[in-house]
Amino acid sequence: MSEHEEIVLDEWELKLEKMLVELKSCQGSNSLKSCTPCSAFFECELRKRYVISVYESMNKGSTGGFEF
Repeated sequence: MSEHEEIVLDEWELKLEKMLVELKSCQGSNSLKSCTPCSAFFECELRKRYVISVYESMNKGSTGGFEF
């Protein structure tokens, strides 16, 4: 891919990018570089939504398995 080609994101990738911004913002406001040391790691709704966004971006919202 040349450096001048435009990268087009689909709706799932856009949602993932939005969630990543929210997640990084939360980490920054808590002076963390990752979610792992956070005391709310397992209960965090933001992190759960981010994980779902990752899965959805991988399978483009389809239910079932992934295609690689």
